[in-house]
Amino acid sequence: MRTIAPPSPAPGPPAAEPGDRTTRRLLWCGVVAGPLFVVTFLAQGAVRDHYDWLRHPVSSLALGGSGWIQTANFIVAGLLSLAAAAGLRRALTSSPQRRGSLWGPILVGAWAVALITAGVFTTDPVSGYPPGTPDLLADYGSLHAALHDLLSLPGFVALPVACVVFAVRFARLREPGRAVWSGIAAVVFVAADVLATSGFAQNAALVAYGGLFQRVAVTAGWAWLTLLALHLLAARATPAGQDRPVR
Repeated sequence: MRTIAPPSPAPGPPAAEPGDRTTRRLLWCGVVAGPLFVVTFLAQGAVRDHYDWLRHPVSSLALGGSGWIQTANFIVAGLLSLAAAAGLRRALTSSPQRRGSLWGPILVGAWAVALITAGVFTTDPVSGYPPGTPDLLADYGSLHAALHDLLSLPGFVALPVACVVFAVRFARLREPGRAVWSGIAAVVFVAADVLATSGFAQNAALVAYGGLFQRVAVTAGWAWLTLLALHLLAARATPAGQDRPVR
């Protein structure tokens, strides 16, 4: 008597390769970095005595007795962004369309390094915070403050340029929606940062809102990076692991 074997179960999805798992973990760092950084500085700004989030820069939260929280926030967000830059590089070099696979990760990495150095080197008081300090020092009060500004500047240039690099990439991939939001993120970041810098320089019309403008710039940049990492994570879930629109 012949025995009929039961049908074999349908094969499940192939297991992720170790390299792909590493790439996904690195990209998840890019998803987490921005929300963590923004929520942390918003929470600190809401409870810090004498701190006016409309007027004062995020960096000023690193001053004073609880300044270590913002210092840690800079460094942790920078390390997560550095991991994200590595994830971007791995994801883009494995994509059929490699445009932006070199400069995109390099520019995001520059933003990451700027965050880390902003945490290591604290800023000078500005706009009257902490209480009892002048609105603007005639010169840098310390080497730390000079290095804070000097080493942060490349990051504030690199991130909007990264937005432009990816705007071009998405345009070439015929993904106009992502190309447009990358371009908008670059414009908003640069425009708001210019207004913030003028406010911190005590421009009479802008000084009261320097902190607000800086938060608009930083939040726009972080939102872009978070959405980019999410997009690449979703793209890697496609059968070919290609960078394509996710509907």
